[in-house]
Amino acid sequence: MASNVKLNQETKKKIRAGAEIHTFAFGQSPFPVMEEAVKGLREYAEENDYVPVQGIPELREAISDFHYKYDKIRFSPDNIVVGPGSKELIYSLINVFNGDILVISPSWTTYRPQTHLANQRCIVLKTKFEDEWRITDEIIENAMTENEVSEYKLLILCSPDNPSGTQYNEEQLKPLIEVCRKHNIIIVSDEIYGRICFRQEHVCMPKLYPEGAIVTTGFSKCAGAGGWRIGYHIFPNELSALRDCLSAAGSHTYSCASTPIQYAITKMLKSEEQFADYLHHVRRIMAAAGDFCYKELSAVGVKAINPYGGFYIMPDFEILRPALEKRGVSTGSEMCRLMFEEKSIIMMAAGPDFLRPETELTTRMCFVNFDGKKALEFSRELGLDTPLPEDFVEEQCTSLYEAIKALVSWVQELLDE
Repeated sequence: MASNVKLNQETKKKIRAGAEIHTFAFGQSPFPVMEEAVKGLREYAEENDYVPVQGIPELREAISDFHYKYDKIRFSPDNIVVGPGSKELIYSLINVFNGDILVISPSWTTYRPQTHLANQRCIVLKTKFEDEWRITDEIIENAMTENEVSEYKLLILCSPDNPSGTQYNEEQLKPLIEVCRKHNIIIVSDEIYGRICFRQEHVCMPKLYPEGAIVTTGFSKCAGAGGWRIGYHIFPNELSALRDCLSAAGSHTYSCASTPIQYAITKMLKSEEQFADYLHHVRRIMAAAGDFCYKELSAVGVKAINPYGGFYIMPDFEILRPALEKRGVSTGSEMCRLMFEEKSIIMMAAGPDFLRPETELTTRMCFVNFDGKKALEFSRELGLDTPLPEDFVEEQCTSLYEAIKALVSWVQELLDE
């Protein structure tokens, strides 16, 4: 079982048992599913046919229109493959791919385990805090010379990133794409947080690498539909053979994504004004939450990159090492255990689950532990023309506010010892 999923299940058991816990461990959207999608699910609940493996034509056409609206790229519906969540599709793609898989450190918890499940070779590319955890062309080039690589390579790149919260702009992507072209590296661009960018515009990878980028994304983060399990891949014409292999694998495994949900998501995507409004509110709420976390942590000397988008920040608690060593704590996991014992704070160490060294005191912190429905209603009542008030997080995202204050208090107490 994925480490974050297991931890989330254990946390929910403790909360149901009456425990007061501050959890930063699970990155589920705090917001309700878009109303238009819920209405669509009610409308199409009786649809029970097996539909095409690639997805119903109406949904693939709606996805094409959606990306044209937001990314100014027109994708052919024939190159879109819909499945039961982008995680399943990423695994299926790794499984049918004939070559090496390149995974970035830090990395989302399932990329490398999926590679191992598929009996593929995984090459880990290590990044640095000084580069805001971004991969560079030099790192890729070094990996190509230091390893006996296959003719075909597949690099999984997430932007905005889970767990670091970093993001790539066009100037940062161009040298990466040059080296990928040179070494015949396909980029699987995980853009699941692409619609939740709040510091700069999202760059859809095919804009810069049209012949060699596969987009993977879905509606778990941008529409609050995590448990609905609906995602998709977009292939370029040049990789149609890989697209067909993925579809064939789908026909032998999941058959098709849930039919009623496909129709419901189609209805949601066609409600363009309502979706745009929803996204505007979600983005500014998450921007306020991320900025609050960054400022509070920075104020007590904890290093972090101010998140560019998504739900995550990756703080480095190295400032606490002298105090932690006095208590016999030397790894990130031991530090997280101490946080829980002393302040009932649950957080995941970045090492080893997110491919960081175990002795590194970095953590993946999800700033979604608040009532998203309440925050969304407040933001809508306020209106987009009026900025969120300074006390927004304290008043409307109270559980997040209290959790951060507990964490900061714990850091300060250790520093004062």
